Amino acid sequence: MAGPVIGIIGGSGLYQIDGLADVEWRRVESPMGRTSDEFCFGSLNGQPVIFVPRHGRGHVLPPSEIDYRANIDALKRCGVTDIVSLSAVGSLREDLQPGDFLVVDQFIDRTFARQKSFFGKGCVAHVSMAHPVCGRIGDALIAAGAQASITLQRSGTYLVMEGPQFSSLAESELYRTWKCDVIGMTNMPEAKLAREAEICYGTVAMITDYDCWHPGHDAVTVDMVIGFLLANAEKARALIKSVVPMLSGHVGPCRQGCQRALDQALITAPERRDPEVLARLDAVAGRVLRRSDPEAGT
Repeated sequence: MAGPVIGIIGGSGLYQIDGLADVEWRRVESPMGRTSDEFCFGSLNGQPVIFVPRHGRGHVLPPSEIDYRANIDALKRCGVTDIVSLSAVGSLREDLQPGDFLVVDQFIDRTFARQKSFFGKGCVAHVSMAHPVCGRIGDALIAAGAQASITLQRSGTYLVMEGPQFSSLAESELYRTWKCDVIGMTNMPEAKLAREAEICYGTVAMITDYDCWHPGHDAVTVDMVIGFLLANAEKARALIKSVVPMLSGHVGPCRQGCQRALDQALITAPERRDPEVLARLDAVAGRVLRRSDPEAGT
């Protein structure tokens, strides 16, 4: 079994990572659409790493216009096995303060204007999202944070809103009654697509502000938010340098089964699957499609 290839998806404020050797930016084509930007290929202590600026360098894409399917499909085509996603978020809890990092383990998806699956008419599939992130990556992030003297809180729910506008006060208060911990705009459908692509996925929520529920919200300025954004990006780069070596040592299958998420997911009978759809799914679902190809005698 080949060693891991680690994908890093950077959110607001994180448009490049430092310390990579043999850096090359190049466009990766995907039949799903156009990726957010060129991908940055490099290595960290010999470990292959591919970095994706989610919003594009210079932050040119709003959350709803990111082609999440193209990004994840292209990462799969590059051989990525593990994804570490970093996202700027607002806090829905008093004790999660600007500058804090949270390793998320659950999501509530409130987006509505995005393509959320690689599958559809011509090839239907349903994957489990009960546990939407990979626990192994979460463990590595916590350990890497300790090594880099970065405090990460473990376990929390990320409410993903459509945006680009921020919440109304009523919405913010509603999400707090749902016991959500942070709110952002980008981790869905990203996490769902990573699961469909059988890629292990973990996410770090980097808090820049309290959402509008907080009584001190009106005192928050754009300069303050940008200040936390830049400081968080520096900490994120340090976290990446620590977590990559930890992930590079992994051998064997994912203990959570992320890399076999499609084993029982395809519903459409092999003889009824649309060849054009299957051609687009060659990277994401090639493993199970080859297994069930009637012409292959399986």
